[in-house]
Amino acid sequence: MKNNYSILLLLFVVLFGCTNKNRKNNSLHSSIDSLPVYLSLANDVNLPFKDKQDYNKKAFTIIINQKDDSLNKVNLFKVANRYYNMSDWPSYEEVSKLILERSKNSYDSIHMAKAYTYLGDYYSLRAVPDSAFMNYFKAEKVYLRTDDKYNLAKTFLSKANLQFSVGDLFESEITVFKALRILKQQKNVSNLLYDSYNLLGVIYNEQEEFNKALEFHNKALGTLGDKSIASDLQLKATSLNNIGFVYLSTYNYKQAKESFQKGLEQKNLFKEKTTLYAMLLDNFAYSRFKLKESEGLPEQFYKALKIRDSLNLTSGIILNKMHLSEYYSYKKDTLKAIHYSEEALGLSRKSNRLRNILEALKQIAVVDPKKASAYSKEYIQINEKLQKEERKMGEKFSRIEYETNEIKDENTSLNIQNRTLMYVFSICGLLGVFFYAYLTQKSKNRELLFKQQQQVANEDIYNLMISQQNAIETIRIKEKKKVAQDLHDGILGRMFGVRISLDSLDKIDDATAPVKRKKYLSDLREIEQDIREISHDLNKEKSELINNFAVIVNKLLENQKGTFDSKLITNIDSSIRWDLVSNSIKINLYRIIQEALQNCNKYAHAKTIKIELKNEVNYLSLLIADDGVGFNVKRTKKGIGLQNIFYRTKECNGTIDVKSNKVEGTNIVIKIPIDQKINLQNNDN
Repeated sequence: MKNNYSILLLLFVVLFGCTNKNRKNNSLHSSIDSLPVYLSLANDVNLPFKDKQDYNKKAFTIIINQKDDSLNKVNLFKVANRYYNMSDWPSYEEVSKLILERSKNSYDSIHMAKAYTYLGDYYSLRAVPDSAFMNYFKAEKVYLRTDDKYNLAKTFLSKANLQFSVGDLFESEITVFKALRILKQQKNVSNLLYDSYNLLGVIYNEQEEFNKALEFHNKALGTLGDKSIASDLQLKATSLNNIGFVYLSTYNYKQAKESFQKGLEQKNLFKEKTTLYAMLLDNFAYSRFKLKESEGLPEQFYKALKIRDSLNLTSGIILNKMHLSEYYSYKKDTLKAIHYSEEALGLSRKSNRLRNILEALKQIAVVDPKKASAYSKEYIQINEKLQKEERKMGEKFSRIEYETNEIKDENTSLNIQNRTLMYVFSICGLLGVFFYAYLTQKSKNRELLFKQQQQVANEDIYNLMISQQNAIETIRIKEKKKVAQDLHDGILGRMFGVRISLDSLDKIDDATAPVKRKKYLSDLREIEQDIREISHDLNKEKSELINNFAVIVNKLLENQKGTFDSKLITNIDSSIRWDLVSNSIKINLYRIIQEALQNCNKYAHAKTIKIELKNEVNYLSLLIADDGVGFNVKRTKKGIGLQNIFYRTKECNGTIDVKSNKVEGTNIVIKIPIDQKINLQNNDN
């Protein structure tokens, strides 16, 4: 029924392919749908090798064109598994290396380690133990780093099996116990516990520690109570065969026969594990032969040999023929005994497995005494060679571990050095940033302190100028007052006396006296009036000179007119009450005008300069304009002079508007807000 289903499915795929032969490639969706079908057919044991290989290639073609992600790698592992099952080793190696490369590129540690184990299995099967060991060791390091204990234990077991296969029994034993230490802390790992105990049993049997061998084989049997272990693996039959083999090694043929017989009685053994069935049958026949039971012999040997021949199991065939050689030697049939031992030796030499050659030489030396010395000599040579190779391989494994660990230590040391350098550079960088910030802040503080000191100095200079001007004005007022007093008290007094004297002329009876007197009196009155006006003007100037700021500014403007050829137009609003304006504002206004005049003279080359100070509602307005060369306000970098003007305007909480071009010159308007409570337009005393 299963064969009919496979044929129908195959026909469906072939017909489907023919129908679309002339069409374009299938869509991505149809390709994804086809993938599980191809993978299933590639794993169908009932299909020919070529068909399974073709279906696996089709599945690979779909997968390789998909996005490289975790699912993609899982599907690639499925393809590799199918190549493994069909013993297509070159394809298995190619896919495994591809997965490893992709995993490295995407830093996928999980699939990287798994790819290493696949390559380890490949090299182990291809009898390249050093490459196999290297890949297992790399997988081990990745699993240690990722703390994947289950797969780490599996890798230890793979490495232990490899060490056993090359005769490194001591290291194999150590590696198995490493796996066991991990597995005993895990749950649901009965399958791996079985493999560990079973391998230890085989190792101890090789070391002729037979009691330990039986102990661990029985422990392996004890793990099979876990129902999660698939029955079709026939692990019980495997353990019974291994236990029987231990009994054979101790010449307990009766117990050996019972174990082999129980193994053969396992359900579906021939169908599910044909190789194991042939092994058990051969060992069962051999134990019966040793017990001198002739019934069914040598037919059981031949039956086992036929199965092994059909499966091309070289090692099994060699052992089978040595058993037949021993059987016919016991039966005194020397020709057949020598024939089978020679065939076993020939196969051993072709397989190039030294242990098989040694066993075959031992057997042929027994059945062919004439050539025994030659065979014994060859046996000794091969045995020495085997010991050297096993020792050499063990040393090579140790060297691989040492060199790999050394590289790892070097990388670790480099990583530590790099990390240390990174810390040093980071600390130096932070210190550099800290010192830069510190120095920058210190510079800013110094600049701020300088500006504050400059502001205080400006105020002191201004106050000094004001004090000097006040002193000058005080002296002038004092002198004028003295003059006024002298005029009033001295000249007017005398003039008053003259007038009185002239009045006395009225008493003189002279025709000209009245005329003269009137004329003198009129002149005196005019003189008196002039003197009074002079006195009044001198006293009036006192109040006008109180506002010294205007005087200082006027002096600055007069200096400009006297020093430079440019025409200066000024207009200072006389309604401004400078005594109500703060000294800070007056200082900054004075410096702004001074700086602007310097810029006009030095850079603008202006022919006409205009300066206006107006009293407007809620603010003072300063206009500075020239008809010089001008500049591009947006592009030109601000010089120190212009920066000072902006800074001083900001100090007064004012606004500044600068307009300049090469045709019309430069126009600066500064507006400084004043307290609304101060009525600058009130000129009342």
